[in-house]
Formats: sequence, C-alpha cells, structure tokens
Amino acid sequence: MSHEHSDDLSFDVTTRLGDGSPGKHGRTGVIHTPHGDIQTPAFIPVATKATVKTLTPEQIKSTGAQAILSNAYHLYLQPGHDIVDEAGGVAAFENWDGPTYTDSGGFQVMSLGVGFKKVLAMDVAKLTEGDIRAAKKERLAHVDEDGVDFRSFIDGSKHRFTPEFSMQIQHGLGADIMFAFDELTTLVDTRQYQEASVDRTHRWAKRCLEEHDRLTNERTHRPKQSLWGVVQGAQYEDLRRQA
Repeated sequence: MSHEHSDDLSFDVTTRLGDGSPGKHGRTGVIHTPHGDIQTPAFIPVATKATVKTLTPEQIKSTGAQAILSNAYHLYLQPGHDIVDEAGGVAAFENWDGPTYTDSGGFQVMSLGVGFKKVLAMDVAKLTEGDIRAAKKERLAHVDEDGVDFRSFIDGSKHRFTPEFSMQIQHGLGADIMFAFDELTTLVDTRQYQEASVDRTHRWAKRCLEEHDRLTNERTHRPKQSLWGVVQGAQYEDLRRQA
C-alpha cells in the first residue's frame, strides 16, 4: 500500500484575506497527504471508533467531507491498534478512501478519566471545581511528569499512556495526520497549574517528536505520517500564544 501513495506531507497557502492586514488572518490552503489532498478550511467529521455513526463511507463523502478523524484512546481499547495496523491502517480498516486523522488520546484519557462533567462553560465565575470535575476518589486518571495512569471507561482495567505510547498507538493506526500527546485542563484550574501544564505539554511534544522519528525510520513499509502539535493554555491568551 505504501508504494501507491506519495509521501508528500506539505501545506500550501493558496489565498489570504486582506493581504495579512491587522484583524484579517483568514486564508485557504491545501494539506497534502499520502491519501490525497485536503482543501482548507475543511469539515472533518469525527469517526470515534473508526466509523461515523449511522453513515457509510459513501454517505460521508457526499457531505463534502474530505477527511475523517478517529480516536486513539477508543481504538486502543477496542479493537486494539495492532489489529488496525494488520488491516493496513485506519483508512483501510474503515473502508475510507481518503485522508485520515487520529487524536492522541490525551483528551479522552483526561475527560473520561478525571471525570469531567458535561459542562461546557466559557464563563466559570459562578462555577466551582466540583461543578466541572469529579471528586479525587472518583477519578479514573492521574497525571505525572512521565504520563497518565487511567482506568478504562469500558471495564475499569488499568492502563498507562505516555507520549511515546501515544505515538506507538497512532503509528499503528496509521493516520495521515496525528497529534502530540497533551494534557487537557479546565477553566477552573489555577493560572499556576495552567502554566505548568503548558510547559509539560511542550516537554511531552518533544518526546512525541523523538518517538515519531524513531517509528518513522522503523516502519518504512507504511506511508509517512504528519505529527501536529496542540495549543493549550485554557482561557489565558498569553499562554495560548506561547503554546
């Protein structure tokens, strides 16, 4: 399969709004991947477990979708990234003829593991940590510098994700574009914690890059994959710009 596709992972800007003048940052472009081009901005449906619920691949295409995104956390738990790898990667596994993304699992490990409640809030003035996050004794995930220990939301079994393991999973899944392993925080975390978290996410990104390079050199039988970083920093614009 790897010989049928180009390993071009470049990005071209095609048009810009207002010649880059202040306040006008819009642009269109083309992301090149081994499984085809993505015209940006793009609508990318989420195929959490390698399927967009209720839709066939042909129906997904008919929506104008150019690529789909699957989830490293869910596919690691079921059916396992090794099985997807044996099938030829996530695109072949889900019978999708086009570009694919996978996320790192960081969001799911934390949101399902730390027990974030389903509270989408841009203004947390009236919310406490208890409104958004489960009590410590109820949490299924615990973060340290090396990675995250968590329990499966399916059966409670114990697992551990590190930046390196996230890369190993995502290489097994074989998406054209994948993301570095990051720590998800909430708007009720302190400024001090957000600063530490952004720094940790940066350190984890470096580890992801090293492991990504190692796996790329090892897995020459598969098309090349593009590794993207993640912007964190919650509600603090300066931290987001730093990220």
